[in-house]
Amino acid sequence: MSLCPDCIKGVKHEGTPTGKVEKIAGVNVYVALPENNANPDKAILFLPDVFGHALPNAQLLADDFANNGFATYLIDLFQGDYLPADALSTGFNIGAWFPNHGPEKVTPAIDAVYNALKEKGITRFGATGYCFGARYVFNYAFENKIQVSVTAHPSLLQVPADIEKYLAVSKAPLLINSCTTDTQFPHEAQAKTDEILGDGKFAPGYKREYWKGCTHGFAVRGDPSDPAVKAGKEGAFEASVLRWFKQHL
Repeated sequence: MSLCPDCIKGVKHEGTPTGKVEKIAGVNVYVALPENNANPDKAILFLPDVFGHALPNAQLLADDFANNGFATYLIDLFQGDYLPADALSTGFNIGAWFPNHGPEKVTPAIDAVYNALKEKGITRFGATGYCFGARYVFNYAFENKIQVSVTAHPSLLQVPADIEKYLAVSKAPLLINSCTTDTQFPHEAQAKTDEILGDGKFAPGYKREYWKGCTHGFAVRGDPSDPAVKAGKEGAFEASVLRWFKQHL
């Protein structure tokens, strides 16, 4: 399996992040906390795309999660070897980078943060994954380490195998934000996922949102000057936070 050209395309979003990067169990994590954390036993693990925890786009999204009441932990999955923001415009040899960032390196970083947060008293976890990070949302859901799953334009899934496994072993309600143009999660995979999990087949809850006119990466790297992309980005956020997490976490 591999990534696609759209995995490294997009625009850098404007804004000033308000959270801060901390070391948690030796891992860099961008931490965004609600002003009044009414639910200190709950947290969202934010598993980013290949641009990692340092991309302002992801940090601003984490801030928005926190502004809606969720303590959010945006994890450096790549031990500092994430793609630089200027790769959005200059390009990058993703084929050479990708083999050095498999599960044997990524999973320990997530595990370290997850275990540290559990030791601090967090008992309920949601996870949101964009592109690359969505693979690990699925992996954590398979182990039922998280109580709620959200993904946007997921990469690296094997359909139908991963979807059938989700149905068989996971208890976490699943939301997928999908789009029109996506070689990682194309229309055939979208339809097959609906067939396996939809119409009440997955009792904990399943929903797939579809954002017309959007391309893979829209929810975190989309160009807000494009009305369709802006609507998709904002709609995916609202579906994830204002509806899915608020309902299930």
